[in-house]
Amino acid sequence: MKGQVKKYQIIYADLELQPITISEAREFIARYHRHHPPPIGAKFAIAVASEGELAGVATIGRPVARMLDDGWTLEVTRVCTINGYKNAASMLYGAAWRATRAMGYKRLISYILQSEKGTSLVAAGYKEIGITGGGTWNRKDRIRIDKHPTEQKKLFEISGAMK
Repeated sequence: MKGQVKKYQIIYADLELQPITISEAREFIARYHRHHPPPIGAKFAIAVASEGELAGVATIGRPVARMLDDGWTLEVTRVCTINGYKNAASMLYGAAWRATRAMGYKRLISYILQSEKGTSLVAAGYKEIGITGGGTWNRKDRIRIDKHPTEQKKLFEISGAMK
């Protein structure tokens, strides 16, 4: 059973970043993410909390697309917030970029579903750079059961000087 908030209301709260283990972030994602399971691996994770209560997490790892794994790029593989915490997602995207730059990486990317707006990414300084193919991982010679949305994805990036 997913632990999502039933009724959506905007919560104006003082949010603060806090450390979190990759394991704890994966547990949070498994409980609250609307459409994806937790990522398999990550380089690091970040959390945001309000009055000691976890409001959201982000996991950052190597790019899933192997052609983008150039040694200078990381990917925000999941951002998951509890519905209603205003600015929690953009706070996580911004913190992910600052941490990525501090580690010496030059670029951070993230994908969202085409049906999503990307407001939090834009608020954190990311730019939309394209649409990916989407689709299924299932092939005649490699049967897969899709457990995620197969619609096209929007690709966002942030690079250059730290903001």
